[in-house]
Amino acid sequence: MILETFPVGPLQCNCTILADETTHEAMVIDPGDNIPQISARLNKHGLKLKQIVVTHAHIDHVGGALKLKQQTGAPILLNQNDLPLLQMMEMQAGWLGIETPEVAPPDASAEDQLIIGLENYPAQVLHTPGHTPGSICLHFAPLNLLIAGDTLFAGSIGRTDLPGGDFKQIIRSLHDRVLTLPDETHVIPGHGATTTIGEERESNPFLQN
Repeated sequence: MILETFPVGPLQCNCTILADETTHEAMVIDPGDNIPQISARLNKHGLKLKQIVVTHAHIDHVGGALKLKQQTGAPILLNQNDLPLLQMMEMQAGWLGIETPEVAPPDASAEDQLIIGLENYPAQVLHTPGHTPGSICLHFAPLNLLIAGDTLFAGSIGRTDLPGGDFKQIIRSLHDRVLTLPDETHVIPGHGATTTIGEERESNPFLQN
């Protein structure tokens, strides 16, 4: 297995490449920017991109998805509840003072419990609204891995003060969907350092009773 996570774009979104070294098939999660860098990493390993998954429709996570699709032909998956945010891309770009990226509706909706990913490395979609209405996490159970988007961070959680955010909803998502996972589950958040479910259950101030 190839697993690479690296920051992209002005907000340093964690973009992840997960690939099967046997089949040379790959998926990319949250290609928010720096598409030449992502393409170079795919080419370095001789990978064919099979799927582009976006954890939510904020510009720093979705901004490069269409460009990557145009280069590779890989379909984009995004939960349909975030389509209104996708339509607000010009406003989102204005928040950051950057150029508006070209976006388009996803090829399929990343619905709750949908099995996506690669044949040998499948993931289950966990719909975890709160940061945005369509926020998702990807649980690779055989790998003890959760790609959490902006739902959970090391020592924090996703902000809820942007359009579509809901603090009570994200807390409910975290307790009902994320904290049910085993403590040893490795977590790659949407920004910043990796962590584990156990560490966050024990010390994250937002998750204490």
